[in-house]
Amino acid sequence: MKIFLGIFLCLAASRFIPHPWNFTSLLALSFYVPSLLGLRYVPHLIISFAITDFIIGYHGLVFWTWGSVLLISFLTLKFKGNLKKRMSGAMLGALVFFGLTNFGVWSTGVYGYTINGLITCYTLAIPFFAASLFSTILFSLLIEFFSYHYKSRFQEV
Repeated sequence: MKIFLGIFLCLAASRFIPHPWNFTSLLALSFYVPSLLGLRYVPHLIISFAITDFIIGYHGLVFWTWGSVLLISFLTLKFKGNLKKRMSGAMLGALVFFGLTNFGVWSTGVYGYTINGLITCYTLAIPFFAASLFSTILFSLLIEFFSYHYKSRFQEV
């Protein structure tokens, strides 16, 4: 229960505190929760998203978001190891999120069901991707720092 509460509080804090669009810990947590704790904690992550989405308000793209969280979580199977691999995996997660959620946006028909509509959808999303990528790098480095600090303090005891 403590782990669930920790995951929820980290996610909720970054979603509820005013922030620039797409600048949250969402993607870093999607990668690092299963990377550090194991895949068995992915349901904790999804439930935390569901609760925060319930408070924020559900929208037609939540399943695209949650689906990207699941895919990002499974990236940890290939990107464990050193810092460089984990950071690469987290950044790839940002790309997966960008690709999948914007495909979801395009599938709503807002931009038309054409190749031009698809290109427009992804092009207009680039500024949001920049914020997602930057926040993923920042929150990943924070998680790396605190997990290393915690691990080294735990080993000293």
